[in-house]
Amino acid sequence: MEIRMAKDKKKRGWKWFSVILALIAASAFGLWYFKFRGDDVPEYQTAEVTRGDLTQVVTATGQLNPVTNVQVGCQISGIVQKLYADFNTHVTNGQVVAQLDPATYEANLHQAQGDLANSKASLELAQVNAKRSKELFDTKLIPESDYDQAIASLHQAEATVQVKQAAAESDQVNLDRCTILSPVDGIVISRNVDVGQTVAASLNAPTLFVIANDLTKMQIDADVAEADVGGVEVGQKVDFTVDAFPNRTFHGLVTQIRNSPIISQGVVSYDTVIEVDNSDLKLKPGMTANVSIILAHRDDVLKVSNAALRYHPMTPEGRPTGGGSHRGQRFQGARPGRQQGKVEKPERERSDHGRTVYVLAKAATEPQPRNVTLGITDGIYTEVVSGLHEGEDAVTGVLLAANEGATPSPLTGFRRRR
Repeated sequence: MEIRMAKDKKKRGWKWFSVILALIAASAFGLWYFKFRGDDVPEYQTAEVTRGDLTQVVTATGQLNPVTNVQVGCQISGIVQKLYADFNTHVTNGQVVAQLDPATYEANLHQAQGDLANSKASLELAQVNAKRSKELFDTKLIPESDYDQAIASLHQAEATVQVKQAAAESDQVNLDRCTILSPVDGIVISRNVDVGQTVAASLNAPTLFVIANDLTKMQIDADVAEADVGGVEVGQKVDFTVDAFPNRTFHGLVTQIRNSPIISQGVVSYDTVIEVDNSDLKLKPGMTANVSIILAHRDDVLKVSNAALRYHPMTPEGRPTGGGSHRGQRFQGARPGRQQGKVEKPERERSDHGRTVYVLAKAATEPQPRNVTLGITDGIYTEVVSGLHEGEDAVTGVLLAANEGATPSPLTGFRRRR
C-alpha cells in the first residue's frame, strides 16, 4: 500500500512539472512572436469617405480703411488760434474747422492795398500827361519824342497797377487761407494740432485733420501672396473677422486687384481691395482683418481626407511606391496642427487631375489602389468627383505593431484604426 501511494505521488509530480514546462514554452513563444513577428504587422490608419460641404479659400490679412480719406492741410505758416472740430466731429463741406492767427497776413494785405492805390494815382497822372502831350503834339508845340515818352509812361503805369493788383489779391488769398475749411462731408478721425501750436508750411503742407467721407462704406486693403493671387478675381465673396469681434463674421466683395507688387523682405504680394458694408459702424479705421476670399464652394459633395492623398504603400525593398511615405516611420499621413482653410498649392484646382487613393475593404488583407478624380479642397478635405464611394475607408497612414504594443489579428494580419 505504501509503495502504491509513493508511485501515485511521483506521477502527480511529473504531471505538474509537465504543465509548468508547457506554460514556460508558451510564454517563450509568445515573447518571440511579439518581438520578431509583431514588428512586421502594420496597423492602418483610415478615414471614412463622407459627404459634406466644401469651401476653397485664400487667406490673407489687411487693414480696414475708409473709401474716401481726406487729409486737410495748411498752405501757409502761422499759429493755430482756434479749433472748431475735434476727434469724431461730424463736419460738412465748407464748414470752418480751424483758424490761424491772421495778423501778419492782414498787415501784408493792407500794405499791398496801399501800393495798389499809389499805382492807380500814378496811372491817373500818366493818363493826364499823355492826353496833354497828344494835344500839344497835334499843334506842333512839342517834338514827337516828348509825345512818345508820355505814352510809354502811361503804359508803365498801367502795368504797375496790374502788378500791385496781383500782389494785393495774393495777400487776400493768404489771409483767406488762415481760415481752414472742410473740403467734404464726413467725420474727423484724426486731429494733429492744438491751439497755440505753430504750423510751418515752408517745405510741405502740414496735415491738421484727417476726415473720413463716409464710414458706412469701408474697404480692406489685403496683401494676397503671389502664389494665391492667380485664383482671386473681381466679384468673389469674402468672409473676414477682426479681433474686436472674434465671434462675428463680416462679409465683403473683391472690387480690385492692383498690379503694383508689394515686396517686403523678398516676399511678393498684391494689394486686393475688398468692399465692406459698415452700416452699423462696428468696424473702425485701422482694424486688422483676417480675410478668407472664397474661390469656390460645393454643397453636399463626396469628400476624402487630404491625408489619404499623401499615403503611399512601401515596396518590398522598403521604398514608398509614390515617393511620399516611409514604412519605418511611426506615422505616415496627415501632419498634425494643420491650419484649417489654408489652400495647398498642388491641390488648388483638381477637376481634371487624377490621383491614387488606397482603400481598405472589410474582407481585404491589403489596401487596394483606386484611381480618383478630384475637385476643390479646403486644406483638410478634397472633393471626390469619381473613383470612391460613400462609406469606404481610405488609408491615411500606418503604425507599426511593435511601436504600439498591440496584438496582430490572426485572420487578416493587419489592424484597422480610424
